Amino acid sequence: MPGFRILPMGRRPDPSLVKQFRKIATPLISDNMNRMHAISCELRPFHGGGRMAGTALTVKTRPGDNLMVHKAIDLAEPGDVIVVDAGGEMTHAIIGEIMVRLAVKKGLAGFVIDGCVRDTEAIREGDFPVFARGATHRGPYKDGPGEINVPVSVGGMVVHPGDIIVGDGDGLAVVPADIAQEILDLALAQKKREEAMFAAIEDGTIDRSWIDAVLIRKGCEWVGDSDKI
Repeated sequence: MPGFRILPMGRRPDPSLVKQFRKIATPLISDNMNRMHAISCELRPFHGGGRMAGTALTVKTRPGDNLMVHKAIDLAEPGDVIVVDAGGEMTHAIIGEIMVRLAVKKGLAGFVIDGCVRDTEAIREGDFPVFARGATHRGPYKDGPGEINVPVSVGGMVVHPGDIIVGDGDGLAVVPADIAQEILDLALAQKKREEAMFAAIEDGTIDRSWIDAVLIRKGCEWVGDSDKI
C-alpha cells in the first residue's frame, strides 16, 4: 500500500559510467548543472575522507525508524548509495556501525541520510562514505512504515531511484541518470581547462584581463588612480 511498499528500481545507469564520476569533484558537477542540483550543505561527511559515487537506492522512512533501511541494505547491489529521506529528524539515529559494516560487506558505495547517525567515531576511522545531517546516540525504532525506490527529498533536493550521487568534502551532487553522460563529458572538459589554468598560474602566464573587463561592463566606479583599470 502507499506509504509501506517496496518498488523495483527500474533502469540502472551503466556501472562504467558511474565509476567515472569517482574522478569528478562535486564543484565540477555543480558548475555544469548551473548550481541547481546540490543537496544542502547541512548534510556533511562523517567518514574519514574520500569521494563517493554510486547509484541511488532511495528510502523514505518514518522519522526515527530504520526498518526499511535495513531492507534496502539487503536489496542493494554493489555500487549503490542508499539515500534516506528521514524527514531531517534529529532525535534518533537511522544508521550506525553495524549497518555500515553490512554495507561495506555488500560492496555498497555509501549512505546519504537526511537525519542522524551514531557510532561516529567508528565511522570516522573508516573510509566508507557516510553523509548525514547530524549525530545522536539515541537509536531508531524498527516498526515501519516506509517506502523503497520512490522519489525522495533529501537536503532540499529531489532524488529519484537510479540517479547518480556524488559526494566529497565539498558536499553532495545529484546527477539525473538520463543526462549523466552529458554532465560527465562537460565536467571532464572543465577539469582539463582548470588543469591548464593551474599550469598557467605556475608559469606566470595566467590571463586576468577578464576581471577588469567585467568591472567595466558592470559600470564599476574606480575612485583614485583610474589608470590602474
